[in-house]
Amino acid sequence: MNENIKRLFKVRKVQKAKKPTFKRPDAHKYMRLDSNWRRPRGLQGKMRKGIKCKGAVAQAGYGSPAAVKGLHPSGYCDVLVNTVADLDNVDAATEAIRIAAKVGGRKKAMIEAKASELGIKVLNATRSE
Repeated sequence: MNENIKRLFKVRKVQKAKKPTFKRPDAHKYMRLDSNWRRPRGLQGKMRKGIKCKGAVAQAGYGSPAAVKGLHPSGYCDVLVNTVADLDNVDAATEAIRIAAKVGGRKKAMIEAKASELGIKVLNATRSE
């Protein structure tokens, strides 16, 4: 990982710390409305008009730098793996694997052994005590 990428990871960390939590308008009023983000569309809606005390609206400028967008903090791209055969498509230089939660212990051990042979980083490896 070069110095520019490391700098961009730090920038992303600072940006995400400043980013507000975007909540759906009026989600605090009604149980039937979930708090996940939906764009405000009402003609007289205060959030749509940009009244500051009504909450932040998701828009350009809150995102991560394009070079590190979606990357794991280790610098690798995340790949979900279910079987040992899925490891054939993984590039060890730029990608790390995450073993799916539904995979059992025996198959997980087989995947980890094969990954160590190929030199692939496992993000959720089994802890050894």
